[in-house]
Amino acid sequence: MTRIRRDPRAERAAIRIAAGLRPRYDRTAIGVAKAAGGRPRRDPRTERTGQRVPGGDRPRFDLGQIARGEAPVLAESRQRPAQAAAPKIVIVEAPAFLVAVVPDAAGGRLSAHDRQVLGAARALAGREGAVALVSTGPCEGAGPAGADRHLALDEAGADPDVRAVRVAAALEELAPRHVLFPESLDGGDLARRVAVRMGANLFDNAEVVAPGGLIRPARGRRVEQRAAPGLLASVAADAIADYAGPPREARPLMVEAAPPAPRPSAIVSAERIPADPATVPLALAEFVTSAGNGLHDLDTFRRLVAALNATPGASRVLCDAGLMPRHAQVGASGTVLAATCYFALGISGAPQHLQGVAGCEHVVAVNTDLHAAMIERAGLAIVQDAQRVMPALLRLLAWDTEARDAQEAGERS
Repeated sequence: MTRIRRDPRAERAAIRIAAGLRPRYDRTAIGVAKAAGGRPRRDPRTERTGQRVPGGDRPRFDLGQIARGEAPVLAESRQRPAQAAAPKIVIVEAPAFLVAVVPDAAGGRLSAHDRQVLGAARALAGREGAVALVSTGPCEGAGPAGADRHLALDEAGADPDVRAVRVAAALEELAPRHVLFPESLDGGDLARRVAVRMGANLFDNAEVVAPGGLIRPARGRRVEQRAAPGLLASVAADAIADYAGPPREARPLMVEAAPPAPRPSAIVSAERIPADPATVPLALAEFVTSAGNGLHDLDTFRRLVAALNATPGASRVLCDAGLMPRHAQVGASGTVLAATCYFALGISGAPQHLQGVAGCEHVVAVNTDLHAAMIERAGLAIVQDAQRVMPALLRLLAWDTEARDAQEAGERS
């Protein structure tokens, strides 16, 4: 089979425009050249025009799409990668044993520490076992975090003794091989109360959790203590990775535990009193709202922070200018946050500032620059002037407060 020989002169004559004395050629008319065996010619200007995003004075382009003219280019011959299939839910029908996890789950949501404990439980369960999440009240995200079973107990309020009694009774009915707690303020206290009620030893503050054994530091971290996995253990924070596999079933469990006999308690009443967000340190704050160089009305910003019940923060530019106190600075040179939500108003996102919010679970940003680093980091972004967004948020919050007060007044009447 012989290849057809190209005729460059005929191709050039076919695209010549018969106008004027000077020879001109239509480079986009490639149909004749293709018929003659030539390679299709790209038109970069047409592709660039198709990529342009309408709106705005500054030209912006969507590089994810390639606009083509009448003729195909070389990129069309490439095969597109197949879309990733939705992850399948792993189901364990008859596990050989259970590994129970008792999370803090404040507000019905798993914390970062709780997910790390579930990751440790998956290491103990392996392929034959299953992980059972035992929470007091409802809990979201149990399946994606690695739980095969979910037992939701009745809410016990703020009394730690009542919660310990209910958790111990549920664990006796489940009969798990191992039980893991987060080594936190609430989780560590609950673990010790449950250990006393069940009469079992507790291996606390474990930093390595594996079927072969548990490891924790001792004597000022100069030595390591090792032990075989027992019944009860607590896991240190930021020591074990989260579960990164496909989502699990989190099948609901129903356990009919007999109510334990009441014991005399020295606790007369228990009530959880939240800390004042205006005075809580940034490192301990759950919701932080920060102002950047894009704000000039700080009085409105302070009213918005109070209405959101958030902790105020700021970028380094405002702190250097003396407009915000130094202890409110967020970033690598200020305070590194571990908040659940971070709300950035008028902050472009310098590298040092992004290091300070790397540990935040949710980031919301308001900025006029679509390509700002903070906009790219945010899970929810508002491309608008923060000076216009703040009054709108205050109006919505005031309307919501009035509607709630009217509803409560109607219920009382």
